[in-house]
Amino acid sequence: MIGIIGGSGLYEIEGFVLREKKNILTPYGAPSDSYMIGEFSDRDVVFLTRHGSQHNIPPHLINYRANIWGFKELGVNRIISLGATGGISHEMKPGTIVVLDQIIDMTKGRDLTFYDGGDSRGGVVHIDFTEPYCPELRESILKAGEKSGITLKKSGTYVCVNGPRLESKAEITFFSKIGADVVGMTAMPEASLARETELCYAGISVVTNYAAGITEKKLTTTEVIEVMKGTAKRLKELLKEAFNLTPIERRCACKEALKEAKI
Repeated sequence: MIGIIGGSGLYEIEGFVLREKKNILTPYGAPSDSYMIGEFSDRDVVFLTRHGSQHNIPPHLINYRANIWGFKELGVNRIISLGATGGISHEMKPGTIVVLDQIIDMTKGRDLTFYDGGDSRGGVVHIDFTEPYCPELRESILKAGEKSGITLKKSGTYVCVNGPRLESKAEITFFSKIGADVVGMTAMPEASLARETELCYAGISVVTNYAAGITEKKLTTTEVIEVMKGTAKRLKELLKEAFNLTPIERRCACKEALKEAKI
């Protein structure tokens, strides 16, 4: 079963057939919204809106642990995360779809792990995060882009900031110098928590605007929503093909992420 997390401007997927909505209370509290369980492209799918269906949860207050735990409890073993980002380089123009391969975490104050030492789960865990995104799931998405004729950026480094404010021009200049391609507010700790639960996790980033200082244009949330809506059809076709190409059996290392990781 595959999970999909929808970010800003993506609160539903055309062609998704809903069977039921399920509310889950996890050991870490309530997830962002009800999990929508159904079918898409002949696969069982669980869909969750990251910010809530009314977009009432800011990025720094999302209960990332509950969201990931809920997917695991429902039997999901792969998650595709969709989100809006700002383009840091001129080639990352609005409307670009990026299949992410690296992360830089600049967040603070968020609940980063399921293993806090004194937690009932016990122990301290150091997961391998060399490749934050599942290579097998990434490959399926890249092949889906080729097969469906959808142009994709085949790699990209996401710098995750706390939000909810947008970034300063100086911050974006700094991020560009340390190798970031896009900037957003939600990839972490979502990605690392998925690894801690041994779920495969892939990130598809839609560049909705140029980041601060790249152009003289003022940044607006209206632009973010409009561009996300404009890419909805391409995302639908990409996901549909990716589901067809994703093997049933997982052959990646994600499913054994906790092996030799606990002290």
